[in-house]
Amino acid sequence: MKVLVTGANGFVGKPLCDALRARAHAVQSLPHQRTNTAEGARRDVYSTTEINDALQETDVVVHLAARVHATGGKLANPPAEYRRVNLGGTEQLAIAAVRAGVKRFVFISTVKVHGEAGDAHIREGDASVLQDAYSASKWEAEQALANIAKGTGLEVVILRPPLVYGPGVKANFLALLRAVDGGLPLPLGGIHNYRSLIYLGNLVDAIMVCVEHPAAAGKTYLVSDGDDVSTPEIVRRLAAALGKPARLFPFPPALMKFSATLLGRGAAVDRLLSSLRVDSSKIREELGWAPPYTMQQGLRETADWYRHRSVL
Repeated sequence: MKVLVTGANGFVGKPLCDALRARAHAVQSLPHQRTNTAEGARRDVYSTTEINDALQETDVVVHLAARVHATGGKLANPPAEYRRVNLGGTEQLAIAAVRAGVKRFVFISTVKVHGEAGDAHIREGDASVLQDAYSASKWEAEQALANIAKGTGLEVVILRPPLVYGPGVKANFLALLRAVDGGLPLPLGGIHNYRSLIYLGNLVDAIMVCVEHPAAAGKTYLVSDGDDVSTPEIVRRLAAALGKPARLFPFPPALMKFSATLLGRGAAVDRLLSSLRVDSSKIREELGWAPPYTMQQGLRETADWYRHRSVL
């Protein structure tokens, strides 16, 4: 098959393209592109010409490219920008895919359409809880794709991953790696929660199954490592992978949240304190998918990448 991957030079896109080629698929990539501005801002929406040229003789589209963060708060209207890229860009690509005769469209959404926290395991049919502009734009894109599929027969497959970690990870997980590697005492010892994560290699494998499996057509799936862990346990496992001690001490979560809110870091600390668990049994039962890597293996690969990166 010929597979078009958007965001092909990104965190998930690079290993996905490698995996597709290893399975003898022809890969056409649409990488994130940079403008010629002084800031070098990323351009997340492709031109009509770029899309039409890339879609020639394509069988499957995997749409990874998205606006994820409003970088540094510099966007004049973040909700509008999220909608422009994540909704408008997705609609544009899907409509062009239909015109080009593409059979299947695999869309990488987010568990955030179900909210940022939940003690019970989230399932695909659970209600949406849209707490920010990013999750709202992803949910709207899902609905737009469903409408396009109804009218055209395009096989839409939606994946909703939780936090993805692995070589090349950025943002809060990278900050946690640095803190653990640096031996910083972390006030997380008193947290009792459960979080679902997914290793990059497991997400790539799940995407591959959604590209290839006939039964995936028209389905939505939650995916995870299947190993829900507390925040302190994540720190302990990261420390073991890095060969460092886990320096944890208890601190009242309420005080931690209050202090973080004063510093403008309330949302990040909420994720450390709260639970967010997903039930990935649907994709396992319907498509026979199982994570090829354990969390231990994934964290070891992530730690090896981090150590190598730190040496360079």
